[in-house]
Amino acid sequence: MILVVGANGMLGRDLMSLLPGELRGVDIGEIDITSPESVRTLLVTLKPEVVVNAAAYTDVDGCETNRGLACAVNGYGVGNLARGSADIGAKLVQISTDYVFDGGKGRPYLEDDPTGPLSVYGQSKLLGEEQARLNPDHLIVRTQWLYGRHGKNFVETMLRLAIERSELSVVDDQIGSPTWTVELSRAIAALINGGCRGTYHGANAGFCSWNEFARAIFHEAGVAVTVKPMTTTELNRPAPRPLYSTLDCGKLTRDTCFTPLGWRQALQGYLSSRS
Repeated sequence: MILVVGANGMLGRDLMSLLPGELRGVDIGEIDITSPESVRTLLVTLKPEVVVNAAAYTDVDGCETNRGLACAVNGYGVGNLARGSADIGAKLVQISTDYVFDGGKGRPYLEDDPTGPLSVYGQSKLLGEEQARLNPDHLIVRTQWLYGRHGKNFVETMLRLAIERSELSVVDDQIGSPTWTVELSRAIAALINGGCRGTYHGANAGFCSWNEFARAIFHEAGVAVTVKPMTTTELNRPAPRPLYSTLDCGKLTRDTCFTPLGWRQALQGYLSSRS
């Protein structure tokens, strides 16, 4: 049985639809990952063979002023799951992020590239990776720029703003790979089915800026909006972002034969699923 922690979230709900075999999902109210006792009690009771942790504190800017909460949930909470799953002989699958990198490489990041998170969020997620390794049978899947039908995301924000405005400014100096949660779920399923361990990158293929992504959204949706460029400095958000954080997913394909869709094709699939 596969246990999905954070099953009511944007990624969690797609995991519950797409992972193979018997599934059980839990969320806040059924488990508190910051409590070793809560984690231990649930895992001993359910005895899953695989624990997939899709629970996280994902407010990147909020993490800057809530370091304790970020580290408790994204870091030490993962440690509780790692120890608890190891105790019952289960694999732990931990979802991580491109924000563990500083964005200065200038080429797609490999799994063994040096990390250097710029933000509290990235630091807390890197701590989570370290904690996940307390279970020798661990699988860490780094991803980025997620959007899906079951939560707030960039695609829906752009489409909502397009109703209110005829012109938008979107940053054009952050580069990454927009990733549909359905595609990420399929990648995770392939990794689990393949018995993979260690660290992998999972994202849709290709890359673009947020500005290019916004223009693609409007083009594919048939919406006429002018999208002007702006810089990350001009946006002036509390948390620093990596400017180039594209993830190389070659290892995923080599080890599982799963090839992620290109980001534009995935966007088309997402928009079709909304209608």
